[in-house]
Amino acid sequence: MAHHKADASKLLDDRGYGGRLIRGQNPALLFETGVRNRITQSYYWKEQCFGLNEATLCDRAAQIKFIGGTTGVNGKPTPFLCLAFKLIQLVPDKSVIFEYLNFEDDGEESDNEGDKAERNGEGEGDEDGDNGIMNGGRVQDPEAAGKRGAFKYLRALAAFYIRLAWEPVEIYNTLEPLLSDYRKLKRKTKEGYAMTYMDQFVDDLLTKERVCATSLWRMPPRSQLEDLDLLDVRESPLQGEVDAMDEDNGEEVEVVESESD
Repeated sequence: MAHHKADASKLLDDRGYGGRLIRGQNPALLFETGVRNRITQSYYWKEQCFGLNEATLCDRAAQIKFIGGTTGVNGKPTPFLCLAFKLIQLVPDKSVIFEYLNFEDDGEESDNEGDKAERNGEGEGDEDGDNGIMNGGRVQDPEAAGKRGAFKYLRALAAFYIRLAWEPVEIYNTLEPLLSDYRKLKRKTKEGYAMTYMDQFVDDLLTKERVCATSLWRMPPRSQLEDLDLLDVRESPLQGEVDAMDEDNGEEVEVVESESD
């Protein structure tokens, strides 16, 4: 049974690493050398990330207030990036990551900064979709990836890890349902703070090559996986409205043509 080691020296020394691999390589190599060095030399990493395991990391991630990569002139890593590197060190089971995505607090006021008002629909108890059933504000299915967990920055951290560590089909199937999460996220940049949204952050993970000061490995395009029958064709939630608009436009054209005749 693999145990967590607080000393990360073996992770950072590829010659002596004997832990879990991600796509056949040392997980630390998913981060660039310069970013790794900034993380391991930062105060937050040395004090707040020392000795974390999957459970205590969840508690720490629930406390962060913004996403981001490196900030300032010296490229100081954010707590978000430090915890992402810690996740890479731990390589947790997928069931743990699903729990991060959908973690629900026992209390009524579990959402960060009162985000229950920003969720889709009028309330959690009104949702009854394809990704699971909400019951009194609780997710019955712990692996219902499309349901919103109480801690949005914990969810963002899990999504970032999934993009780094999982395989393409799993990434698309797990992250695409999160595009229906429209909660606001605070993002720290080198210039200051900016506002973004959960769905925008997930879309960046799926489409961009660099997010949060980290180069993302290049995934095959979704169309290629669809051609190989590895993914179903994705239907937009707005497809019904688009079809209705096309029908209305078609009827207007027919009316105009008949009047001109």
